Formats: sequence, C-alpha cells, structure tokens
Amino acid sequence: MMEEVRLAPRAPEELQAIIGPERVARLVTQSAEAMRAALRGRSIININSTPAGGGVAEMLQVLLPLARGADIDARWLVIDGDEEFFAITKRLHHRLHGEPGDGGELGGQEAAHYDEVMRRNVDELSAIVVEGDIVILHDPQTAGIAEYLASRGIPVVWRCHVGIDGSNEWTDDAWAFLRRYLEPYVDAYVFTRPSYAPSWVPVDRLHVIRPSIDPLAPKNADMSADKAREILSYVGILDHPSAGPVSFLRSDGTPGRVERFADIVQTGPPPAADVPLVVQVSRWDPLKDMAGTMTGFVEHVLDNTEAHLVLAGPVVTAVADDPEAAVVLNQTWDHWRALRHHQRSRVQLVCLPMSDGEENAVIVNALQRHATVVAQKSLAEGFGLTVTEAMYKGTPVVASAVGGITDQIVDEESGLLVQSPRDLAEFGGALNRVLMDPDLARRLGEGGRRRAIEFFLPDTSLGLWEELLVSVMTGDG
Repeated sequence: MMEEVRLAPRAPEELQAIIGPERVARLVTQSAEAMRAALRGRSIININSTPAGGGVAEMLQVLLPLARGADIDARWLVIDGDEEFFAITKRLHHRLHGEPGDGGELGGQEAAHYDEVMRRNVDELSAIVVEGDIVILHDPQTAGIAEYLASRGIPVVWRCHVGIDGSNEWTDDAWAFLRRYLEPYVDAYVFTRPSYAPSWVPVDRLHVIRPSIDPLAPKNADMSADKAREILSYVGILDHPSAGPVSFLRSDGTPGRVERFADIVQTGPPPAADVPLVVQVSRWDPLKDMAGTMTGFVEHVLDNTEAHLVLAGPVVTAVADDPEAAVVLNQTWDHWRALRHHQRSRVQLVCLPMSDGEENAVIVNALQRHATVVAQKSLAEGFGLTVTEAMYKGTPVVASAVGGITDQIVDEESGLLVQSPRDLAEFGGALNRVLMDPDLARRLGEGGRRRAIEFFLPDTSLGLWEELLVSVMTGDG
C-alpha cells in the first residue's frame, strides 16, 4: 500500500535565531505568499520510495513542515515496491553514479516488472491526487508515475538527487531506461548540479536546487559536549560512565529518550571519551566505500596518531529501498576481520538503531559533534548531507572531491578535499593533517559552519522551490 507520511507544521520564524530576521521575512512574506497565490487551495504532493533512512527522506522531513507552517498544503507519499523492484532501482542508482552496480540487466524483463509496480501505485494514487495539484516525483523509483499524472493534466516535476559529472556506458544505460518514462511527460527537471542532467533534458526545463539541512531538528540542534559523550557512552560507542537512557527534545517539543543500544563490532573495550575519533556516517552502500575508509585509516593514520575510527550506518533492515545494505555490511565486516588484532581494536563498525527516527538522529548528532574529524570518502556522491551536517556543527571534514561535495567544501577553507577518492595515501594524509594540527582543525570547522549557514539551510532551498513551482503552475516554466 502507498503510505502517507504525516508531518506537523513548523513556523518558519523558528529559524530566525540562526538565519536572521531578513531571511525569515523573505521566506514568509515573499516566497510563501507567491506560492499560496499560485496554488489557490491546491496541494503540492511529493512522492518517493522510503519514509526514512536516506537523504531524500531527510530533506522532505525538513522542507515540508516549514512549508506547511507557512500555510502551504504540502504532502508526502511513499510508493510500495517489492524486492525485485528495488533491486532494479538500486541498479539504476549505481549506474547514474557511473558504476555497474550488481551487473544485472535493464532490459525488457526489468522494464515489465518496473511497469507493473508503477501500475499498482498509480491505482492507489488515482484516489489521492486531484486536478489542480502539482506533483514532485523523486528519483528513479517514481519516474514511471509521470505518464499517468500527465494524462490527467497534472503538472509533474521530477527531482533527481543522484548523478555524476559527465557520462559513461553505465550512465547511458540508466538514462536509456528512464528516458521513456520522463521525456514526454515532465514539465520541469531538478538536479543537484547541472552536469548531472542528460543531454536530452531541455535547458529551459532544467533547474538546479541543492539540498539543505534543518538546524533545529534533533540531528542538528545544539548539544553540549557532555551530552554528546553521555549519549555515545549509553549506546556503547564510548567507554564513559553513563547513568542510563538520555533524554532529548523531539521536533514537536515533547520529551524523548535515547534508550536503544547500537549494534557494534569491535575488539576490546570502546575508546575513552578523550580519544580522538575519525567518524564516517553513511548508508551501507558500496559508493560510500566504508571498507576503503577503513583501509586508508589503518594503513596511513593508525600508526601516526592515537585516533580510533568509527564507521556508522543504519541497521540494515530499516531501509526498504536499499537491498544491498546487508551485503555491503557483510563485506565491511570481512575487511575488519582481516585486520590484525591491534588494528581491529582501533576500528568500530556501528549499526545505529532506526526504530525511532529522532532517537537515531540524536545519536548521529552526538557522533558528528564528538568527532575530531568527520570523513566522507565516497566514490561518488549526489550531494552528501552528512558533509553539510558536520560543517554546520563546526566539525572539520575530510571528503572526496566528487559530485555535490565540491559544491559544499572550499578546499583548505571549509574542509579538506581528497582529489582522488581511491588514493588512500592522500586520504590518510588529509586526516593526519587535521588530527595533528588543532589550529587547522579549528579553522576548517569555523569555515565549514559559516558556509553551511550561508548556503545550505532550508530558507535557501524553499525560495528556489517557490520560484520553480510557481513558474510551472502559471505556465511560465
């Protein structure tokens, strides 16, 4: 069954302490008023493939409550799919990043199954979407819905969150599969970078909107160093006294508790609270290259510093549209088991609890704040919200110079960029620089926070979405 994710409205004025009154006024009096006038009581409906566990879900959880708080009717639906469907769309995900993925086909049989899943979702959608609504479809999982919406005269925006600069045989394969579902039916395309769009997307329908984070959400809200240590101790990541479950404030203002433990693979006790931590928080996805991060740390950092490495991702059963997660986690375990004993004692593999999304977010917040340096050694990256999150918290970041990460980090000013993500010596050298030079770490952290506040908070994204959606609804886009 197609699922609706219900989110409570949030007043945009809540952001004023961070972005200032001028930016709030621009959002409330200009963007929101223009959107309401264009909608005239109609709905903006977002459709994606999972309510939790990925960057798309996190962005919707940020933007939709603020839109609703400005009296804009914004809704969120999640499609239903089976294991074979998500294997096909994960294949598309990898190929849009220029990688073969599982090496499977994208032929007639795969298209037939994709079409069947789309038909089932369209049957449910017919009772939800009405004339006058505008629909934003997110990523390859939803592309097949565009034809049905267009047949009813409903404007369609397709938002692609992934891609690479340039093309190769794998991107060509993915776009050949998707083109039939999109080209005749989509009114506007949104990409994170213009270079991610295929050549057949008309320039006048191409829009660029970068993601943003919510600075007040549990994942990013202010947190003291003592609170972060207390949380990480309770879940098992730090060896530090803990009295029990740790309280936090939920998005709706009600109290919550961190009361579940992380699943941790480690040798010996966890590190003490004063041990430097290199932290990478990612999905268990081959493009995040957790095993490569581990190898780079062990070969080029471990013997030079006292630092430990934490590789953290979600419990693998929690993300419905990611069938590869368990395989990648098992492969990462195999790399860890192959290390020498003293090396394994400096590396933790952590699966974070996902039963309560805000509990998970608070643990990630604590990890990113406590980290001495946050790493993101992705092989490809559509944008990389974990980079934005760490920058906002003032934690120095070492990341691959790929995709949207290069739009976030100005090398040597707001983080360090590793020019070749497969060059483990370069990666390890960048980590060593930050770990061994507190002044550099402080400067990069301060520069990252300034840049995150200036460019990657939700008022910026909402303003661009307002311009795009108004132009589509009024026929000017």
